[in-house]
Amino acid sequence: MASFNKFKNVLMLAFDWILYGAGVAGHCQVTVAQPRFQQADSYMNVSLPCSFSASGCSSPQPEVLWFRFLTNTHQGLCTPGCTDHQKYKVHSAGNNILLQIKDLTEDDSAVYICGIAFSDSSPLSKQTGDGTVLTVTGSGKQPSHGKLISMIIASTLLFLYSSAVLISFVVYKLKPKLQKKSGKDQTTENCKINSGRKIFQAIAQELQKQRYAQHQQQPEDLEDDTVYQNR
Repeated sequence: MASFNKFKNVLMLAFDWILYGAGVAGHCQVTVAQPRFQQADSYMNVSLPCSFSASGCSSPQPEVLWFRFLTNTHQGLCTPGCTDHQKYKVHSAGNNILLQIKDLTEDDSAVYICGIAFSDSSPLSKQTGDGTVLTVTGSGKQPSHGKLISMIIASTLLFLYSSAVLISFVVYKLKPKLQKKSGKDQTTENCKINSGRKIFQAIAQELQKQRYAQHQQQPEDLEDDTVYQNR
């Protein structure tokens, strides 16, 4: 922490030295505010906010500077032009500033300091925030294209295997019910056939009884006719 405070003092002296050539006394006062902590995941983008307020300053727009404080050193990221335009980008909207950092890795974990500098020669016209501690979580290694394809293929095969197991389980559970239902249908059909046979046998027996009765009555009729003729 002592080294960090020392670095802030060095930044303030650097601001004074850069803008000392103005040589105009003024009463410009600037205050800068930053969030203390921010956390983000690897491979993602993050925007670090910074806001400031100014009073008594002659120039309408200040210079916005961003620094990164590591363990034993510091880096000028945007002073005001960014050293890596693909990695860092500054967005300004009035008194609100955003530092956008793309494609985060664990190496991006550091203290990010926002600086505001008006052209006035007043010592208070150039101020920095307390810094935002950015913590990047994750492995820091992006999966390769081949690994992604392997993961997709493995997921597809696992899905197909799970579907096959589920279908086999459903068929195994429904097979006894289907067999039982088939047996019931066969029993019902057999009952219908037996019932038809019984009806047919009953009709045949009834016809046979009628024929037998007619056969028994025929001799008596013949005997009556013979007696009548003799008379």
